[in-house]
Amino acid sequence: MFPVPRFLRLSGTEAYNHTSDKNFLMIGERTNVAGSPRFRKLIKEDKLEEALEVARQQVENGANVIDICFDDGLIDGKFMMAKFLDLIQAEPDIQAVPIMVDSSKWEIIEEGLKHLQGKGIVNSISLKEGEAAFITNARHILNYGAAVVVMAFDEQGQAATYEDKCRICKRAYDILVNEVGFPPQDIIFDPNILTVATGIEEHNNYALDFFNATRWIKDNLPFAKVSGGVSNISFSFRGNNAVREAMHSAFLYHATQAGMDMGIVNAGMLEVYDKIPKHLLTAVEDVLLNKDDGATERLLDLAEEFKGQGAKKLVEDLSWREQPVEKRLEHSLLRGIDKFIDDDTEEALAKYKKPLSVIEGPLMDGMGIVGDLFGAGKMFLPQVVKSARVMKKSVAWLEPLMEAEREEKIVTQTSFLRSENSALSESEARAIATKSFSNGKVIMANVKGD
Repeated sequence: MFPVPRFLRLSGTEAYNHTSDKNFLMIGERTNVAGSPRFRKLIKEDKLEEALEVARQQVENGANVIDICFDDGLIDGKFMMAKFLDLIQAEPDIQAVPIMVDSSKWEIIEEGLKHLQGKGIVNSISLKEGEAAFITNARHILNYGAAVVVMAFDEQGQAATYEDKCRICKRAYDILVNEVGFPPQDIIFDPNILTVATGIEEHNNYALDFFNATRWIKDNLPFAKVSGGVSNISFSFRGNNAVREAMHSAFLYHATQAGMDMGIVNAGMLEVYDKIPKHLLTAVEDVLLNKDDGATERLLDLAEEFKGQGAKKLVEDLSWREQPVEKRLEHSLLRGIDKFIDDDTEEALAKYKKPLSVIEGPLMDGMGIVGDLFGAGKMFLPQVVKSARVMKKSVAWLEPLMEAEREEKIVTQTSFLRSENSALSESEARAIATKSFSNGKVIMANVKGD
C-alpha cells in the first residue's frame, strides 16, 4: 500500500485537494456580515434569496471556499447559520464549493458544522481561553471531520510580533498534533494580518513579521497551512480603493512567495501586480517591507494623488485605448475589461483577415501573459476567471464568421465534387464536403472537482 499524500482535502459536493501545484486558495469574504455591509443588510431584512446571490457571485468570480459569518448583535447567528447553510444545499453551483464556518462563538460554529455538507473549515479557535477549552473545541471539530483555522492568540493576547506569532503557533501545533491527534494537514494558522501605515512606529513591521512568521511555520510545522484576512492590511486607507487594491495585491505577492496558502479576500479589490503604477508599487512595498522610517509618510502623501480623482483616473484608464489593437486586446484580457472587446476584435479581424488568426495571434498572446502572471503569483484565480470571460466574449464574436467561412468552403467543395462526379446527389456531395472540413474531436479527461 502506498501512503496517502498529506494534502488539505476539502469538499462541498465536489472535492478540492490543495496540492503543492495549486497557486492560491481564494476564500470569498462577501458572505460575512462583518465585512460586507450589503450582505449584512440583506440578512437583517431577511432577503435570503438575494443573499444567496452574493454567495453565487463569489463562486462565479473564482472563490475556492466561501466564508460565512453572522456575528452581529442584531442577528441570531446560530439560527441564521443553520438556515443559510440549509438554503445553500438547494443551490448546486454554490454547494459545490467548501464552506468556511466563521464565528467567534462556539455555539454558532457547532451549529454550522451540524448543517455542513462535505468537509469544510472552522474559523476559528485559539488559546485565548486556555488549553482546556482549546483542546475540547479541537476534539469536537475533529469529530465533525472539518479542518480548522487557528488564530495566533493566547492567554496573553493577540500575537503582533514575529516571535509571538511563531511561539503561539508552535504551542498550538504541538497540542493539536500530539494531544488531540489532529491531522497536521488540516491545521491552518492565521498569524494575524495587522494594519500598517497607521503612523504608530510599533506597527511598521507588521507585514514583514507576517511574511517571516509564514516562512517559519512552513519550515518548522510540517504540513500546516497559513491563511489570513488580507483586507486588514490596508484599513489605514479606507475610502481610497486604488491604494487598497495595490496594497492587497503587493501583500499577496510577497505573502505567497513566503508560503501563504490561502486568504480571505475581496476579489473585487485586487489589482494585477504588474499593472500597479510603479511609483505606487514602490511606495506600497516600502511600507510592507518596512524599508525605512519615512515609508509611511511617503505612502500617505502619495495616496492623495489617488484619492477622489474619479474623472482623472478615468482619463488615465482610457489612455490605453490609443495603443495598437494587439496591446488593447492584451490590456482587456489582463484587466478583465469586456467593454471594448467587440470593437477591438473587429479591428483585429480587419488587420489579421481570418478569425482563427485573431484567436491564435493577439488573443492567445494575451492569455499567455495571463498564464505566466498566474504561475508567478502575480495574478490570482478571480482575475484569471475575468480574463477568461473576456476571451470567451471575443471568440463568441468571431465564431459566426468562422462558421460562415467554413460554410463557404463546404459549398465550394460540394459544387466541385458534383462537377467531378455527376452521379452524386447534392446531399451526398455535401456530406462528403462537410466531413472533409470537419474540425475533428478532442477528448479531454479530468477528475471531478479539478
